[in-house]
Amino acid sequence: MTAWTNWAGTATAKPRRVHTPRSVAEIARAVTDAAVEGRRIRARGSGHSFSPIAVADSDAIDLSQWTGVASADVDAGLVTVRAGTTLHTLNAELDRLGLAMTNLGDIDAQTIAGAVSTGTHGTGARFGGLATQIAALELVLADGTVVQCSADRRPELFAAARVGLGALGVISTVTLRCEPAYLLAAEERPEPLDQVVERFDEYADGNDHFEFYWLPYGRNALVKRNNRLPADSSPSPLSPVRRFVEYGLVENVALGAVGGICRTVPRLTRPLGRLASAVLSTREYSDRSHRVFVTRRAVRFVESEFAVPRAALPEVFRELRALVPRLESPVAFPVEVRVAAADDIWLSTAYGRDSVYIAVHNFVGMPYREYFAAFASIAGAVGGRPHWGKMHDLDAAALRERYPRFDDFLRMRDQVDPNRVFGNPHLDHVLGE
Repeated sequence: MTAWTNWAGTATAKPRRVHTPRSVAEIARAVTDAAVEGRRIRARGSGHSFSPIAVADSDAIDLSQWTGVASADVDAGLVTVRAGTTLHTLNAELDRLGLAMTNLGDIDAQTIAGAVSTGTHGTGARFGGLATQIAALELVLADGTVVQCSADRRPELFAAARVGLGALGVISTVTLRCEPAYLLAAEERPEPLDQVVERFDEYADGNDHFEFYWLPYGRNALVKRNNRLPADSSPSPLSPVRRFVEYGLVENVALGAVGGICRTVPRLTRPLGRLASAVLSTREYSDRSHRVFVTRRAVRFVESEFAVPRAALPEVFRELRALVPRLESPVAFPVEVRVAAADDIWLSTAYGRDSVYIAVHNFVGMPYREYFAAFASIAGAVGGRPHWGKMHDLDAAALRERYPRFDDFLRMRDQVDPNRVFGNPHLDHVLGE
């Protein structure tokens, strides 16, 4: 058996067998063999989900050998990419084609299939998650059949599989609707937290991509505004030295050092949080979109995130601020707040409603369970939906109440995987057995 651990160390597995396919036929063969022999099989990507969604309790499919752009229609902006391709590689390939993703999150380590399957998103009041950029999918179903789906071809399977949790089949390729490469102007600055929350709608609607970070115990937020520049603009990126200092040293080395101090001397967490909030700095630059969206993350952390109705942000954030000082164990890691437009994907956290995403974290090795559970209760009071790739304890009964198309998804699962070939203990919990 080959042991596997995810990036954060929150999930481990010892699959009976690991398949490393190099073609769709090899993916189908692995699935068929498992199904015939009554075993379960799970595809895994780069292990960047914090939940145990990728854990294989029998067979695993490692997609790291099934990568790259399969085809591209640059004029139409349609790019078909193999499932194991990381976002980092994809961004570079698209850039060479003169194309770009419409929106991205701030981490690019995930595979494209893992990212869309778990509902990965960026920020922007007019933009949806990564799955809204999918034009078509190719999947290997539990009987080994290879099928294509899109808005026009098997539309219900498409509505379910774009955020499919790996429960409907193994994604073999993803066809993305891309756009001509563009520049983003980035502005990052500290602002009073009360002002940011009060004017959130104004800021979100007035910028292409808006988000903020709150350092617990501090009074300031780090506000990030990323806006598109005209096509004839020239980039003005950070110098290599400044990028290394601000993103390499400050956001990784210094943040890691703070985590080490807080783990060793927890009583210093609150004063360090207040100090960090007070010394936030300003920076402005412009660059290719993916270089602005993505930030290197070397410090290990654990994370839980809920999507709440956009109108509920002031209430939820007020309760979160009141919660943090009451916790038995202090919180050393920033809270991240983003925004997204409503979509029509059945298990998308933004299904049917404009949403605000609130993500809570702590450093690996620091207590987090009380914090995450209490925040889940706050978000749950307004119908908050947990990110599928992040940590939460909700079961199928609770999730059914929060997703209007939950039973439609289960019906589709019954059609394409009645024997639960693609199941695992986590899916048994969140979807039911």
